[in-house]
Amino acid sequence: MIKILIADDEPNQLELMAFNLENAGFSVIRAQNGKEALQFTEDHNPDLIIIDWMMPNMSGIDVCRILRSRTDTKLLPIIILSARSEEGDKSLGLDTGADDYISKPFSPKELISRVKALLRRSRPSLINDILEYNNLKLSLSEMIVTFENKPIKLGPKEFKLLTVLMERPGHVFSRTKLLDLVWGHGVYVEERTIDVHMSRLRKAIKSASGDKNIIRTVRDGGYGLFNNQVDL
Repeated sequence: MIKILIADDEPNQLELMAFNLENAGFSVIRAQNGKEALQFTEDHNPDLIIIDWMMPNMSGIDVCRILRSRTDTKLLPIIILSARSEEGDKSLGLDTGADDYISKPFSPKELISRVKALLRRSRPSLINDILEYNNLKLSLSEMIVTFENKPIKLGPKEFKLLTVLMERPGHVFSRTKLLDLVWGHGVYVEERTIDVHMSRLRKAIKSASGDKNIIRTVRDGGYGLFNNQVDL
C-alpha cells in the first residue's frame, strides 16, 4: 500500500486529510510538527509527503530543504500546503524543492488528484501496472518481464531492482538507496549484495536482448538505465 506522510499542526486539518486519503486507498502517517515529520520520514520511508508551510519547531520549508539535501530523500515527492497564496510564496515553495504547492483552503478531491498526479510523475509503478523502457516491459501485477515479447526470468530481488530502475530511466541510484528501496529501510545488507543481484539482472536482460546492455554502472555513484553504451 502507498504510504503518505502528512505533517500539519492543525488537528482538524490533519484528520480531514488523513480520512480522505485513507478512503482513497492510501496508508497515512501523521506528524504534528516539522521535527516529527523528519523523524517519521526516517522511520517509515513514505512514498510521498504532504507538509504544511507554517508549523512549530520547524517549518515545512525547512523540512523540505533538509530532505532535499539528503541523498536518500532528495527524490522523495513533496507537496507543500500553505494559506499563503501569493505568487512569490508559491515560487519560494517550489524553489525550495517541493514538487507541488497547494493553497489553503482546498477540497479533498483536489488533494487526492494532486497526490495521484505527482505519484504518476515520480513513482509510476505505484499507480500504473505496466512499466516500459525501450523494448523492456514489466508487469507489476503478474511479475512478468519481457524484452520484445520474449520472457525474462528474474528472481524477486532482481525484479524489484529492475522496477526501481524503470521508474526513473536515466537516474543514478546509489547502492544505499537501492538497499532501502528493495530490501527495506533499516535492514542491514552489505552493499556488495547489490552488485551480485545487479550482475544477475544484467545477465538475464543481455541473454534475452542479444547482449544489449542498458544497465550502466556509474563510478562512485551507483546504477541506472541508459540508452548509450558509454561508460560513465
